[in-house]
Amino acid sequence: MKLRVGLGYDVHRLVEGRDLWLGGIKIEYSRGLEGHSDADVLIHSICDALLGAANLRDIGYHFPDNSATYKNIDSKILLRDTVKLIQEKGFAIENIDATVCAEQPKLKDHIPLMQQTLAAVMNISQEDISIKATTTEKLGFVGRMEGIAAQAVVLISKP
Repeated sequence: MKLRVGLGYDVHRLVEGRDLWLGGIKIEYSRGLEGHSDADVLIHSICDALLGAANLRDIGYHFPDNSATYKNIDSKILLRDTVKLIQEKGFAIENIDATVCAEQPKLKDHIPLMQQTLAAVMNISQEDISIKATTTEKLGFVGRMEGIAAQAVVLISKP
């Protein structure tokens, strides 16, 4: 069996007038993330980790932010299509470990629904998706509540 690890990272700016989407769910908050799509940093980091592990470049290569096709797209669609891409190369997802860095809003109560939502999109067990939330102790752009960052590590396998 061949095993591969991938790492993904994404950042988006918090702005007024946008919904906040994280882990495929809408979270009530006064600001949302700015981006060409719905700007779901958690899903984008998972997509990049999966693509990297399968040596399929990155999310911007497959879903360019200058394409009208992806304007305001639900990132769950990008994740679904990313999973198809790695499956076409014969890979399966073993597990995902992700961290969201945000001062606000507090995310711990949203994590179970994020796991459920992402598991359904990727057709894997919730047990195979770990999501953690942290702050940066008021340091940097995250600490100043200018944006939210996420990183993910994935393990994929091929028989």
